[in-house]
Amino acid sequence: MPPPVYRVEAYNTAKASENKIHDDATAKRFGFSGGLVGGVNVYAYMTHLPVQRWGRAWLEHGTGEARFGKPVYEGNIAEVSATETPDGLDLQVDSAGVLCATGHAALPGAAQVSVDEYKSAAVPEHDTRPPADEASLPVGRWLGMQPLTVDADFLAQTLEEIRETDPLYQRDGLVHPGTILRCCNWALSHNVVLPAWMHMGSKVRNLGVARIGDTLGVRARVTKNYQHKGHKWVELDALVLANERAPIAQVIHIAIYHPRQLSQAA
Repeated sequence: MPPPVYRVEAYNTAKASENKIHDDATAKRFGFSGGLVGGVNVYAYMTHLPVQRWGRAWLEHGTGEARFGKPVYEGNIAEVSATETPDGLDLQVDSAGVLCATGHAALPGAAQVSVDEYKSAAVPEHDTRPPADEASLPVGRWLGMQPLTVDADFLAQTLEEIRETDPLYQRDGLVHPGTILRCCNWALSHNVVLPAWMHMGSKVRNLGVARIGDTLGVRARVTKNYQHKGHKWVELDALVLANERAPIAQVIHIAIYHPRQLSQAA
């Protein structure tokens, strides 16, 4: 049987972030009802069901995919449901009667990825980042992030913010997959200035677990930079690492880095 529906009260963790798509006033100017709950948070909600289905094994070598179509807003209930398929679970997130996200999770055999295939990259000082555009995000550019050492307080705050109820993370001191995916966001925001942007989807292959005390980093290569329906899109092939040597996840990360509304407002 598929896992029961997982319901969580959505919380916008990025109201004060540089990305103004999470700010109520800016998001409303873009045509939304309010600040958007981040895609990495919605993905975090979605991962509850595969972990419930397969346990720690999914964190170690499972796969997950998420596509974000409509916003989830703070205070609304996000309902995550799953349908059994021959190779795993089809996932969807509904909120306020609207289908907001779809995805898939599976538990294939363990995979190995060579760290040497991914280059490390220096991260500019915060005040010297260029604006996000075709020149600063060319295909082939390598991106990194400011390292993050996960301590017990950070883990506890993360679990509280995403309303995670599975005791596995606190019990075993494991970093949540939502945080792992957030590293791919940081590959963008730590390198270029993004006034308002939207995470649109990710394909994740888990390769291992990160724990309290580990330092997270990312090595990401820009694989696509294109325009579609007036938006400017970027795609990354990213490898999230613990302590610069242990692969945690390989991710194809897709974002609108320059929404058409920014050009219309100029």
